[in-house]
Amino acid sequence: MAIPVGTKAPDFTLKSKQASGLVDVKLSNNFGKKNTVLLFFPAAFTGVCTQELCDITAGLNAYSSLNAEVIGISVDTPFAQEAWAQKEKIGITLASDLNKEVTKKYDVLFPMLAGVGDTAARAAFVIDKNGVVQYSEQTPSPKELPSFNKVKETLAKVK
Repeated sequence: MAIPVGTKAPDFTLKSKQASGLVDVKLSNNFGKKNTVLLFFPAAFTGVCTQELCDITAGLNAYSSLNAEVIGISVDTPFAQEAWAQKEKIGITLASDLNKEVTKKYDVLFPMLAGVGDTAARAAFVIDKNGVVQYSEQTPSPKELPSFNKVKETLAKVK
């Protein structure tokens, strides 16, 4: 069960592969400045994950106008995430939780996805500028997408 609304969001530092090389993605860098949408997803190069992050990329202006940064988190390596982002033209920051530490902190570990191993469940969190979870959703199955309308409604309230 994903961590509940009202919880102080666990801070993290994860790696992201950018054109400049590996960079740190730290949740608390947004504290005091902007809200954060965390999207946990099971695996790069899969159909539903590609659809989700391509749709988010296409609508990124809506999140920017709500003073929010969107970060996608999976247990893939940062190198796989970068290759996938380039292939699919994904325009959000992707962060690698290879050791599954953040996935466990947010309580969204999905055991044995398709028999290949533990991954992140599909989940969405809105974290306000103060680092408090304002929206928390883990979908019933990895094939279902979070309610992005509810994510945006929450962002509009905490803008």
